[in-house]
Amino acid sequence: MNSTKQTKTLDQNGIKLHFGQMWIARDIANQIANNQDTIQIIRGPRQCGKTSLLLHIDPSFKEISLDDHTFRELANRDPELFLSQFNTEKIFIDEAQYAPALFPTLKRKADLYKREGKGKKKTIIRLSGSNQILMDRQVKESLAGRASFFDLNTLSVAEILRAKKTNIQEIIYRGGWPELYASPEKDPKKYLNDYIGSYVEKDIVLSAGIHKSREFLSFLKLLAGRVGELIDYSNFGKEVGVDAKTSKEWISILERMGIIALVMPFSSNLSSRLIKSPKIYFLDTGLVCRLQGWSDPLPIVTSPQQGHLFENLVYAELHKLNQNFGFAFQIFHWRSKDGEEIDFLLQFSPKQYIFLECKVSPSHSNEIAKYSEVKKVFKNQPPKYFICHQEGKQIVDKNIPIQFLSDFLISNLA
Repeated sequence: MNSTKQTKTLDQNGIKLHFGQMWIARDIANQIANNQDTIQIIRGPRQCGKTSLLLHIDPSFKEISLDDHTFRELANRDPELFLSQFNTEKIFIDEAQYAPALFPTLKRKADLYKREGKGKKKTIIRLSGSNQILMDRQVKESLAGRASFFDLNTLSVAEILRAKKTNIQEIIYRGGWPELYASPEKDPKKYLNDYIGSYVEKDIVLSAGIHKSREFLSFLKLLAGRVGELIDYSNFGKEVGVDAKTSKEWISILERMGIIALVMPFSSNLSSRLIKSPKIYFLDTGLVCRLQGWSDPLPIVTSPQQGHLFENLVYAELHKLNQNFGFAFQIFHWRSKDGEEIDFLLQFSPKQYIFLECKVSPSHSNEIAKYSEVKKVFKNQPPKYFICHQEGKQIVDKNIPIQFLSDFLISNLA
């Protein structure tokens, strides 16, 4: 998606082509385009489509990548000289976190624009970064209160299926990496092996100051095998030879880098019998499948991991819905000491909740009606209960195919 041939046409199916390849529309684009703050910061893991998206929204921005070591060295040594090379009002700096000396200069540029513009609002600086630890550090020191933030992750199920006909099992296996859909001839196994080797094993380890790199990769694979399970920091650490403190630190690093997310248990003063531990999910199932060692989507269907992987896909869809549309509904899990369990409890407001169960196939089960802790906490008026399942062409009764999940929730949030 980085070819210099900037063609924009339509194919027979009406799918936009961008830079000579298929362009997949991103749901977050409207949020970014409609925001007019002077500085915008777009965060997200490598190869999730940040650069392509920003240049698609407004190609008049001058793009500079600090992956280029020559640019990076000059930006750190002489920020003013670096910026003076680009005779343009609007500038987009990719991987900006690698030039900390540049941030005070960008702050002055933004402040000067505001003064000279006499209140005129327009975005003139866009920064992106895949190393969120370094990016957050630089922003807090120099741009606090002067920038709007947007978090981009890999493609959602809804985004993929609007652009390309495929099945959910293939999406679970490939994940949401734009390049694997724009260039379907690419081998997901090799692509994700390279990604793990370059971004996870090098960028994250080096930027976070992790010294036990071999143990860290083993720990990451362990987490991939435990998606949807409760976190036990001590046991997780023991399995790879580190203590509970290190285990907790590594999980925090992976969370800050946008690789994993923790889903906290629902808490209520009305019940002391709810489990208090969080559950762990990855933000992309393709990465999980590769770390688990899968080389083909078909064997996953009959494996014990299928249910957990689908549950992870549902969580990722919920997480990306919040990011892409600027929603702020909360996602909890529900598990009691008596064995009552529901995958997700979504809270839209203090009085609006939805229970969401994840099942590979449609189901008519409604165990929630029997759950004593649900009745206790919600005073015999439990939240609406729905089942999200893997395949289907329409919503039937309480069953929602995952391809319609985003639209269904948006209609409830409207």
